[in-house]
Amino acid sequence: MRAGDFFRLAARLQLLPGLAASEETLVGGQAVVEGVMMRAPHSYCVAVRRPDGSIVTDSSPVSQPSEKHRLWGLPVFRGVATLGQAMYLGIKALKFSANAALEAEPAAVKSREIPGWVMALNLAFSFGFFIFLYKFVPLWLATRLEAAVPAIGGRVAFNLTDGLLRIAIFVAFLVLISRWRDIRRVFEYHGAEHKVVFNFESGLPVTVENAQKFTTYHPRCGTSFLLVVMLVAIAVYTLVPFESFLMKFASRVLLLPLIAGLSYEAIRYSARHRQGLLAALTAPGLWLQRITTLPPSDEQTAVAIRALEGAMALEEAQGGRLVIA
Repeated sequence: MRAGDFFRLAARLQLLPGLAASEETLVGGQAVVEGVMMRAPHSYCVAVRRPDGSIVTDSSPVSQPSEKHRLWGLPVFRGVATLGQAMYLGIKALKFSANAALEAEPAAVKSREIPGWVMALNLAFSFGFFIFLYKFVPLWLATRLEAAVPAIGGRVAFNLTDGLLRIAIFVAFLVLISRWRDIRRVFEYHGAEHKVVFNFESGLPVTVENAQKFTTYHPRCGTSFLLVVMLVAIAVYTLVPFESFLMKFASRVLLLPLIAGLSYEAIRYSARHRQGLLAALTAPGLWLQRITTLPPSDEQTAVAIRALEGAMALEEAQGGRLVIA
């Protein structure tokens, strides 16, 4: 794998949580390299369009985390399990799509597939970059500001400053990376995924023509989830009594699972109660989808439909109930 391919893959891995559905639902999806992954409760399918115009797919059955152990059905724990499974399936789908792209390259430079060690190195790099950009940098900046502006020295003011810096970095990162042509293609497939999910949820026949009538902004998008995570983190960090930089930084890393679980519950609640404060917290996520989703072409929408059809066919073969959740 060339250096450019490594960093392209790393960029897409950074976006995984923001491109995936944020709840256990009947149908959800995720954009990948020149394609879309769709999943139903017990199946998933990824469809990728190759440069020659053909579409290749990969599908397999999956199980709900709560079906494996009762613990993963409990509040907070179910959020951690759902996010973990979404990341696992997302990485699997991303690897399949990246391999499909590599197979289309000239024989002199192509590799049959991404080696396991390269994927592991990319995951380690992406996680380290995430911790550095969203945990270390805002905490360091807030600490420097606290030294210059004593007014933000209180625990509430400090963590609010830290949180706002984190959100600003996140938005800036999305804006900058959206200028990358490869990422714009991913965002177009992200839009295709949302349109097809909306089409399915409407009860209308799922076709390119029908799907294109719907918006690309979906309330269950992972972009909304990430923003809720950052808002919940402000509240959680405010309750942590540590004063030293090192302990604050360590707590921000160690509390990630708890924050993810609490954020999942907030999203889950707001999806069922469209009014109120928690529902208002998810609204900015819809605004951010103006960056992370773009209008897809008919060809891209057709790929998302193929992924949905593959997932639902496998779901039906396993006896799943094809009803709107």
